[in-house]
Amino acid sequence: MSKTKIIFMGTPDFATVSLEALYENNYDIKLVITQGDKKRGRGKKLQYPSVKQEALDLGLEVYQPKDINSKESIEKLKNISPDFIVVVAFGQILKKEILDIPKYKCINVHASLLPKFRGAAPINHAIFNDEKETGVTIMEMEEGLDTGDMISKSSIPILHEDDYISLHNKLAKLGADLLIKTIKNIKENNYKSIAQDDSLSSYASMIYKSTGKINWNNKGKDIINLIRGLVPWPVAHTSYKDINFKIYNATIVDKISDDVPGKIVKVSEEGIFINTCDSTLIIKELQFPNKKRMSVENYLRGNNIEVGIKLE
Repeated sequence: MSKTKIIFMGTPDFATVSLEALYENNYDIKLVITQGDKKRGRGKKLQYPSVKQEALDLGLEVYQPKDINSKESIEKLKNISPDFIVVVAFGQILKKEILDIPKYKCINVHASLLPKFRGAAPINHAIFNDEKETGVTIMEMEEGLDTGDMISKSSIPILHEDDYISLHNKLAKLGADLLIKTIKNIKENNYKSIAQDDSLSSYASMIYKSTGKINWNNKGKDIINLIRGLVPWPVAHTSYKDINFKIYNATIVDKISDDVPGKIVKVSEEGIFINTCDSTLIIKELQFPNKKRMSVENYLRGNNIEVGIKLE
């Protein structure tokens, strides 16, 4: 019996876990398609997307088209004649001509419980919105943005201690496991597609550096969720005496001062206490420019933070 032929499309770390699962489960991965290499870091060195590096490590063929919908790309995919096209955080919209290529389906692994949080940043937005659970949905792809019929779902709770990194890693594994089960069920015709209810949909917009700017007039819990949702990038940030610094970890307590939001009301080894509109936020871990990420306790050993300064 011939192996199931797969074309895999994906780009970031999240997608590598699904690619590994397909490889480990003995699927015939004919081609791995990913976005182009990008210059990153201070030295602006050209770096491979995570999926490209993983594919090369596994000895798989990699293809990086500028436009997946170009005539050349479509011909390349048709010549493979795949059973499935699997898409995990690829980053380009597929036209119907591609969606119609596979023998079975073109399926997408999406990191939310659709129709909630369609779009580019579902994990971040689940944390921002203080969701109590999230999960992964595998859908049959159509030309709309994350609007296809749902084939399978799996959910997990969002724990109080979860940040973007921990939730990303859990969902990547959850999605990979669900992908393997779903492909098997589709081949055996043991599934039922469910249309999404568009009236329940929400959109998870892209994350930018500016997303991390803290508004101290917001509720403390909302600021905490912003901090949790933006580690490791771009990281929530604010300004002290016109110096922008990043906040990696914080907690909230009942308001200890009637001062205005953003005002530093206390500084101790426990942290930097900042007023919000309804509570006091305690910064526990931070990073100033040209310094390492560190606890406030360690930072205060060689630096001074003044009570009474208003963060902007």
